[in-house]
Amino acid sequence: MNVVFLGTPEVAVPFLQAVHDAGHRVPLVITNPDRPAGRDRRPGPTPVKRLAEKLELPVFQPRSARRPAFLEQVLGSRPDILVVVAYGRILPRAVLDAAPHGAVNVHFSLLPLYRGAAPVQWALVRGETVTGVTTMKLDEGMDEGDVLMQSELPILPGEHAPSLFHRLVQAGVPLLGKTLSGMEQGRLVPRPQDHPVATYAPIITRQDGEPNLSLPAARLEGMVRGFDPWPGVWLSRKGTRLRLRQAHAVARATHQSPNGTVLGLEDEAVHLACGGGTVLAVTVLQPEGKRQMAARDAFNGRQLVPGDILEAVGDVD
Repeated sequence: MNVVFLGTPEVAVPFLQAVHDAGHRVPLVITNPDRPAGRDRRPGPTPVKRLAEKLELPVFQPRSARRPAFLEQVLGSRPDILVVVAYGRILPRAVLDAAPHGAVNVHFSLLPLYRGAAPVQWALVRGETVTGVTTMKLDEGMDEGDVLMQSELPILPGEHAPSLFHRLVQAGVPLLGKTLSGMEQGRLVPRPQDHPVATYAPIITRQDGEPNLSLPAARLEGMVRGFDPWPGVWLSRKGTRLRLRQAHAVARATHQSPNGTVLGLEDEAVHLACGGGTVLAVTVLQPEGKRQMAARDAFNGRQLVPGDILEAVGDVD
């Protein structure tokens, strides 16, 4: 098939490579414009552009998907299908209809769960134990198109977002290949989503990584895992910001202290009082501007002391 590929970040690169390696013709790769990067802030290519140039594929980098030139470029490539992986822009109806097979999107959740910009992160934050990858027909709604294929994946205990992203990509690449083959052969029947049970995964902000200690420990654990590498989970001790790098909720542990209280050191972890009487075991932390360190070393060095109360960053004047 003639495949116009739309994608921008590193996560989209293996999908473009797989489409190319499967023997599909790629007459056009569409990605975002070059952006300043590095210390000198010189414009640099997107990861997808770098691969496209390596494969000697034509590249188009429009600033808007709604200008006439965008549609003209797509139509001029005579695509059989559009493949969209983390492109980063909403496509208008005319573009979605520009290919006989429409536009196929790879989404890193089991739709209709976790529609939106950050499905992997929010699945971890909310304590899910299972997630997956979906290929779907794009429409003008936010991840509301008909499902083509899905692959379910367990979330490993203690897994952080980078690891889960990697495994989802590994599952998603062959799923896209099967989807394209099925569509080319007319074997796939799109299945409407169950819209009433949809959940959402909004764009993450810096403030999402500045929690209140009234949250239960399990939720804070999910944030530490889901907001890695950005924005991280930050608390404050006497005006000094601390990032929680590794932490887990302690099963069946309870406390009667104010939320945020450092309870002590146990099993190589600093125990922290959280909402609902729950306890968070912090094993790795990082003072702002310094290297990460074992929490036990911070405790033994009296950077954390029993009775200290850690605060939400937003609560500190």
